[in-house]
Amino acid sequence: MSDAPTLIFDFDSTLVGFETLEALAELALEGAPEAGAVRGEIAALTDQAMSGVLSFDQALTRRLTLLPLTRDHVQVLAEQAVARLAPSVARNVETLRAHAERVVIVSGGFREVIAPVARHLGVPDEQVLANDLTYDDKGRVTGVDRANPLSADGGKVTGIRALGLSGTVVMIGDGWTDAEVRLAGLADRFHAFCEVVRRPRVVEAADAVAVSLDEVLHAEGLSGRWSYPRSRIKVLLLESVHPAAVAALEDAGYSVECETGALDEDALIERLKGVHVLGLRSKTGVSERVIDAADRLMAVGAFCIGTNHIDLEAASRRGIAVFNAPYSNTRSVVELAIGLVITLMRGVADRSAAMHEGRWNKSARGSRELRGKTLGIVGYGAIGSQLSVLAEALGMRVIYHDLSERLALGNARPVITLDDLLAEADVVSLHVDGRAGNHRLIGAGELARMKPGAVLINLSRGHVVDIDALAEVMRAGRLGGAAIDVFPEEPRTNQDPFDSPLRGLANVILTPHVGGSTEEAQEAIGAFAASRLLGYLNRGDTTFCVNLPNAQLSDVQGAHRLLHIHQNQPGVLAALNLALSEAGLNILGQHLKTDGRTGYVITDVDRDYQAGALDVLKTVPGTLRFRALY
Repeated sequence: MSDAPTLIFDFDSTLVGFETLEALAELALEGAPEAGAVRGEIAALTDQAMSGVLSFDQALTRRLTLLPLTRDHVQVLAEQAVARLAPSVARNVETLRAHAERVVIVSGGFREVIAPVARHLGVPDEQVLANDLTYDDKGRVTGVDRANPLSADGGKVTGIRALGLSGTVVMIGDGWTDAEVRLAGLADRFHAFCEVVRRPRVVEAADAVAVSLDEVLHAEGLSGRWSYPRSRIKVLLLESVHPAAVAALEDAGYSVECETGALDEDALIERLKGVHVLGLRSKTGVSERVIDAADRLMAVGAFCIGTNHIDLEAASRRGIAVFNAPYSNTRSVVELAIGLVITLMRGVADRSAAMHEGRWNKSARGSRELRGKTLGIVGYGAIGSQLSVLAEALGMRVIYHDLSERLALGNARPVITLDDLLAEADVVSLHVDGRAGNHRLIGAGELARMKPGAVLINLSRGHVVDIDALAEVMRAGRLGGAAIDVFPEEPRTNQDPFDSPLRGLANVILTPHVGGSTEEAQEAIGAFAASRLLGYLNRGDTTFCVNLPNAQLSDVQGAHRLLHIHQNQPGVLAALNLALSEAGLNILGQHLKTDGRTGYVITDVDRDYQAGALDVLKTVPGTLRFRALY
């Protein structure tokens, strides 16, 4: 591209994720008792120089004086340098190689360390300006070549001026010496590069601030690794989503903001402005009003099992993908269910409360073993079926009722109706989903059909049990116990009060929606839901999406991927392919997935097409959302 700009890169904390002298200090001072103090002094001098507080010449001389450097130390760092590229630089090696003839590296660092990186990026030797170390006859570093202009103050300006560059020149770096290039009129634009370190004075002097190389390449009209810089894609995570999810999304280059609590509708609408991805747990509702107001939202991750708090129909109409984590907390819920069964059958909670009040009541009355008792599981999905296996291992008989045909595990036996299960079971455990048809699935009539002295456990959804009817039954002493983890109305945060008709009742265990709240489960949920979101953002993969057609996709290789979500109506694919043909795009591969409501077309095309060629794809009748991946 003849009109492409010349990109001048700093080296330390820009192309690589380290400052050379600080990295050399780690090597040269290894095992030395004064290592910590010396490294701290070197880091302070580096920061002063890069912030423009101390002259470069002074900082360089003082730092070299502090270190017992040798040629071997320099060689070790040189061998490590390529493996220590800044993350976004490592992602964009191919792009930099493609434009290597217009890439210049200018640094106050040392040529021996920079050279391997320059070669890795395809940058010719004559386009690398750097300091040259000097050594004595024993290989000890004595300083730098003072004839080299890079060793003195204003060295970058002097070196770049001597290159006589023509056309548009762009400076990219993290230090004050990089800003000086722009101030001297030798660069048309200066991007303060802040992926590794951010220096306020440098940022103030910049034309633009970039937290990744993707932003620079995008701003300068060079495609880079992705069609849109990940650092500009905003992710909002609510309700204390596990740090594993935060780390996964940030490591992939996305901009992540976190909130500890849930948000009500108005607060969520305000907070979603400019947000591309929303992550939440079970207490934040995503209504049609919220979805309609979200100006950039393209995906929602439910870091939980259920999605009944999200308007899936409205999300589908906007082409917004919704993911959940249907299996990650299964074991945690099952273990709590087993623990609650034992606790209720033995009356442990009431006995413990009496002991705390100073009352000793050693008696076997009302205390029963699990062995030989019948467990009735309502909902034989992932949780119900695993509970079945563990309960059998404890000697229980297992029956289950489910609206769908389910494979019985072990000796579990299906029963046709809920009434049959209630009449036979000593323990009834609920594991159904949040669909409207399960509202008050267990009401006064169902409670009356349960065996006298039976135990009820609800770890599914709050609206599944009529709480008032259950409280009345428990006060009458008809059931032997109940454990409730979910409620029709739950506090939005841990600071809000909780109330229920079940409070204070004998052999009733109330827990604050913690069925899946173990460290292991929350980490697994965070990792799984984040992986689903990343699969969609990075590849267009909709595996486990609950509201769009599922398509399992590999990474984009040697192509641009076009993602087109549309209403499932006749003629869309034909119109889409006609538009691709008229735009001169060569199709390398194409997939179409549909459900009754939505269609999803994934098209990989050759990279060679004119800017703006894709705009017509957004106007195909029925289009809900269009996105391009590079």
